[in-house]
Amino acid sequence: MFRSIVTTSLWALALCLCVPASGFAQYRASAPAGEKIAEPFPMPLPSYAGNAPELPPLSGVRLNGQQIDAPPVPSTQVAPVERKRLEHTRNSGSVIVHQWSAIDEVPPEVLFSEAYMRTHDDNVAGTSLKEAIYLALRNNPAIQADALNPLASLQSVRQSNAAFDPDLTSRLDQLKSVSPTTSVLQTGGASAFSFKQYDWNFAANKLLSSTNGTLSLAFNNNRQASNSAFSSVNPSYNPGLTVSLSQPLLRNFGWGFATINVKISELNQKQSQFQFEQNLSDFIQHVADDYWGVVRGEENLQVAREAYKLAQDLVRQNEISVRVGVLAPLDIKEAQSEEATRAADVYSADNTLAVARAALRQDVMLNPSHLFLPAQIEPSERPSPTESIAVEEEQSLELAMQYRPELAALRQNLRSMLLQVKFAENQTLPQFNVGTQIGISATAGSNKCTSNFSPAQPTNCVAAGGTPGSRLPFGGIYGDALDKMFGMAFYNYAVVFNLERPLMNDAAKSALAQAKIEYEQMRLQYRALISQIVLDVQTALSSVSTGVKRVHATRVAAEYARESLRAEQERYRVGMANTHELLQFQDSLVSGLGNQVQAQVDLEIAKLLLKHSEGTLMRTFSVEFAPQDPHDPPWYARF
Repeated sequence: MFRSIVTTSLWALALCLCVPASGFAQYRASAPAGEKIAEPFPMPLPSYAGNAPELPPLSGVRLNGQQIDAPPVPSTQVAPVERKRLEHTRNSGSVIVHQWSAIDEVPPEVLFSEAYMRTHDDNVAGTSLKEAIYLALRNNPAIQADALNPLASLQSVRQSNAAFDPDLTSRLDQLKSVSPTTSVLQTGGASAFSFKQYDWNFAANKLLSSTNGTLSLAFNNNRQASNSAFSSVNPSYNPGLTVSLSQPLLRNFGWGFATINVKISELNQKQSQFQFEQNLSDFIQHVADDYWGVVRGEENLQVAREAYKLAQDLVRQNEISVRVGVLAPLDIKEAQSEEATRAADVYSADNTLAVARAALRQDVMLNPSHLFLPAQIEPSERPSPTESIAVEEEQSLELAMQYRPELAALRQNLRSMLLQVKFAENQTLPQFNVGTQIGISATAGSNKCTSNFSPAQPTNCVAAGGTPGSRLPFGGIYGDALDKMFGMAFYNYAVVFNLERPLMNDAAKSALAQAKIEYEQMRLQYRALISQIVLDVQTALSSVSTGVKRVHATRVAAEYARESLRAEQERYRVGMANTHELLQFQDSLVSGLGNQVQAQVDLEIAKLLLKHSEGTLMRTFSVEFAPQDPHDPPWYARF
């Protein structure tokens, strides 16, 4: 009977460990009939000699009968609605009123209560690895926070373009002064000098994105009135229109030189996108590790329970044998010691599984009801050691060079640093600027009749006391002043050249040297990263190759251990072996089965690490990542 129990238990344990339920091939399967397959989006990276191997597209997955498509990677372009939410949503008055008030809106996640902390989702969701990854990408707050980094860097691009935003200014004022008269000639006898002035001035300044020059347009107006005896036009209107241009010709000059900061910001934004892709890939690998960690924990717990059952059966068998006088009481103590040891192993395996499940639970964060603890995740896949694995170093290295996001991010950084070198080179030139200005003006108002001391001059008015006089040709209102101004009879212009250069120019030269050094350092770091990626790929390939051999070796070892235990059980039944010897064979089988579980799970993780080292892990699970070009300048940055 004992032999039958042990044999049945061990064969059941072997079947649980060796028969794959739905392994790695499940999420590499083709799509069901009629289901659309999401094609991986090719990243715009430099082409290489030869054609890169095509990656198999995958379909969506189902959870509890419902279709779960791959979650869309957050767009790096800010939608108008989102932009409005991120910017000021209150009106100016509300901003002024509430700018010094305490925070009046507290995020709900920071409001903890005892009742809330007791809420938890008791559901258990059986998921495949692909389903768990999709759910984690949708729900995990850490990866959602990382998704905001490209949006934040996009605002840096917008901020760089803001340098070309036309600057509109205006000034409206009224000035009045009344002061004592110090001369009777100043006011014609009045005791006080009164002066009043109105100004309404408008201007626009625009930095040119093409030449880095500054174009200005100013429209100034004033109205002056006083009781001065010397003001021939009183009150008077004095409009003026001025157009000016300040243009560098050496330092800070170049076609498109003004947009160098924009280009650097765009490269930094692309770099941020590739860094986010790297975070996504790392996160998927992390979820996969935790997923297979739960599978490992479940299998190890099963092995520990079966070993504990074997120990219990041996205790019962020895108790019967001692009662009938076949064995000594010492054999019961040895079997009981083994039983207690196996019980401790069950407790340890159960704790390891609980920790692994908690980690996967927090990774996936399946919490549709927004409770304190999300739903439990139960893996539905088991290792598939029989799957054929193609290991080709040349193909894997080619994929890594093409798809690893770290290389793409560093390439953007290299381009950015090269632009900084170009900028530093330009700063070594002398400062040579040309400034041009042209303006028109006019005057109109109430004319006074002035004495005419030249008899030959024609008179058109009579001054005080009958003295012949003349009237200045500036009579009229503000509209007349504008008409005269656009008649361009009164104008001014100026041309200014400015040259400046430090004697030794050491500051600019040292800045250039530093920029070149940083660029060379980045080039060496790029080469070092290639070496590290090659090492990652070769390590992953070796791990996969070794994992396949380990799976085969541990399977053979477990089979031999099973056969050896069966033979030892026969010897024990006829009295040719003692309890201690039988326990050693049981320990060998349990150890062999545990090693087999470890080898199979390690192989599944090694497969994913190989995809991670190739940069194709996201594509393996149909998680599309399409880097977007942040070069979308507003209208004012196009000229």
